[in-house]
Amino acid sequence: MSKQPPENTDPRVEALVNQLIGRVADKWTMLVVEELAHGEELRFTELGRRVSGISQKMLTQTLRQMERDGLVIRTIHPVIPPRVEYRLTHLGLSLGEAFCGVWIWAERSLDEIEKARQIFDQRAKQ
Repeated sequence: MSKQPPENTDPRVEALVNQLIGRVADKWTMLVVEELAHGEELRFTELGRRVSGISQKMLTQTLRQMERDGLVIRTIHPVIPPRVEYRLTHLGLSLGEAFCGVWIWAERSLDEIEKARQIFDQRAKQ
């Protein structure tokens, strides 16, 4: 895999790829995508319950950035108190589909990675 993009790459695409890699590498984004991938709208509090370990502040930041990137749609229902729900857009769904490849790779590579970690840990103890 080349470290440099092709010479004719649009610099806007390169910048977007760099931004999105950072976002995809963010575990909270991927965990939110995973929870919303079933197609249902979820309330903020329900998402917080389902994404184990996420703080309210981090969930808010994650959802705002995902909304900005076009990955989620935020719907405010005009009731008292207001009910806010989130669902994935087609972009969010396609990101989830692309990330499936990482899960498949992890499944296939699990034994090899665990063995490499054991060897490394043994060497580190010496």
